[in-house]
Amino acid sequence: MTTAAPRTHEPEPKDKESNGFDPDQYRMTVGEHLEELRWRLILALGGFAIVLAVCLFFGTDVLSAFCAPLVNVLAKHDINPQVVTDEVGEGFMTFIEISVISAAALASPWILYQVWQFVAAGLYPHERKYVTRYLPLSISLLVSGMLFVYFLVLPWTIEFFITFSTGIPLRLAQQTSMVAPATTQPLLQVPIVKGQPNGVPDGGLYFDRSDMRLKLFINGAPRVIAINSNQLIAPEIKLSTYIDLVVGMLITFGLAFQLPLVVLALERIGIIEVAVLKSARRYVYFGMSILAAAITPGDVVTATVALIVPLCALYELGIWLAVMGKKKSTASP
Repeated sequence: MTTAAPRTHEPEPKDKESNGFDPDQYRMTVGEHLEELRWRLILALGGFAIVLAVCLFFGTDVLSAFCAPLVNVLAKHDINPQVVTDEVGEGFMTFIEISVISAAALASPWILYQVWQFVAAGLYPHERKYVTRYLPLSISLLVSGMLFVYFLVLPWTIEFFITFSTGIPLRLAQQTSMVAPATTQPLLQVPIVKGQPNGVPDGGLYFDRSDMRLKLFINGAPRVIAINSNQLIAPEIKLSTYIDLVVGMLITFGLAFQLPLVVLALERIGIIEVAVLKSARRYVYFGMSILAAAITPGDVVTATVALIVPLCALYELGIWLAVMGKKKSTASP
């Protein structure tokens, strides 16, 4: 009876990452896993706290950036480009909300890295390969969806609603077309300037064309008299309501731009085949058209450009990724 030679354990090659991190080298007990999780949470929250402090420092600029699409459209329609609040702490709470959301978005790469460092040790090599291959694409699609909303969809949406609101005429029951007789009293004529003139005395009144507001100087500082539409609807946008709209659209479009990865995942796990994805194009496009017409305001061009075309392109990208992945898996031994 022969004795089998003892098996020798050769160390696995290290990962090619610059930091030399190889999840296969980690073998930890339950207690060590909990300790590792604690430290990863501390590092993630620490990074988030640092970014949050920066966002709070520049919070007014961040809030102005969120409101810029609305302000530009209101100024275009000669309406006072200010938002209103009806609660004492609404401005402060909105400031904190925007700072926290911005900090979470900016710190997300660091937070995801800490999560990956903890989770990677429990994944198989091929699972880690999928994550490292498609995670950058997922982040890029998320950012692209948010930028698409901010620079295209959001201005179009605000333009449509403001144009609609200011296009409804005000008709009074006693309204008459008679011309009032000439008055012997001189009418007040307010000077129209662009910007703040120099040397305005207390009590001075002027209209600033740069921000479409009537300003009255009191105690050396201007006080604003809002100039609004003379139509039936006079827009006065509530700050918290507008911010909720913007955040909701950013999240919705950011997640919608993950469509290629959803299509790829459905094909990889065997729920649907590439041939079915290709043959179902007409039905998918029709469903996307209905979805775009339902949730995107404006005319046909706005609905088409804003949502249908990007979603169709993302669907085709998902099919292409599925086809390329199948070719690689077939070619690999």
